[in-house]
Amino acid sequence: MEEYKNIYVEEENHIAFITIDRPAKLNALNRETIAELHDAFKENDEDPDIKVIIITGSGEKAFVAGADISEFADFSVTEGETLAAKGQHLLFDFVEHLRTPVIAAVNGFALGGGLELAMACHFRVASPNARMGLPEVSLGVIPGYGGTQRLPQLVGKGKALEMIMTAGMINAEEAKTYGLVNHVVPQEELLDFCEDLALKISKNSGVAIAAAIQAVNAGYKDGVDGYKAEIKAFGSCFGTEDFREGTTAFLEKRKAEFPGK
Repeated sequence: MEEYKNIYVEEENHIAFITIDRPAKLNALNRETIAELHDAFKENDEDPDIKVIIITGSGEKAFVAGADISEFADFSVTEGETLAAKGQHLLFDFVEHLRTPVIAAVNGFALGGGLELAMACHFRVASPNARMGLPEVSLGVIPGYGGTQRLPQLVGKGKALEMIMTAGMINAEEAKTYGLVNHVVPQEELLDFCEDLALKISKNSGVAIAAAIQAVNAGYKDGVDGYKAEIKAFGSCFGTEDFREGTTAFLEKRKAEFPGK
């Protein structure tokens, strides 16, 4: 397991827990942290023993309170474009397309890049003290890590534009109402709740789950027919050991025992 400066990783019950650990900065994302997160996600996605990844922030105040503005306050146009492109490639798009399911345990502020990271995960669970928003326009810039694309997909165009243009925050219950988070649970129960979800997921076929992630994501890509992508992914499952085990177990009236990813 690699040693990191800004995050730490723990493993239990085939689950990897990634914690962003910059409490003095409310876990704000800088370039070094983004690079470390990329490495941690890559390592755990490639580990056949890891069935689910849960990401959260250290402390009780913030998941990720945003990007580290001091890093880019004096950037040029070209440098700004490069910052967004590299960040999306290294982390946000990377997480969205992982074969391993990723749950965001949103334990406080998820603002700017923090909300963008949570939205890149496959789904989100929040504690009641969570506050979510994209405040970038108050700084004279727009979300650059996928926020203008993923937020409308999750909450609808109108609500997304309202949140972006007002630079305001919504609370956890509002986020649940709008479909931005799946569940709201007490903070002291947040990680246990996410772990229970992860254990339910881990009982199923990792190969099929990866195919489902790929098929769902295909429907949000320009120029891609999501239905055709589903047909192809569906067919590919028939050539897997997981399919043979799953169908055999069903016919034999026993629980399936799937191998690694």
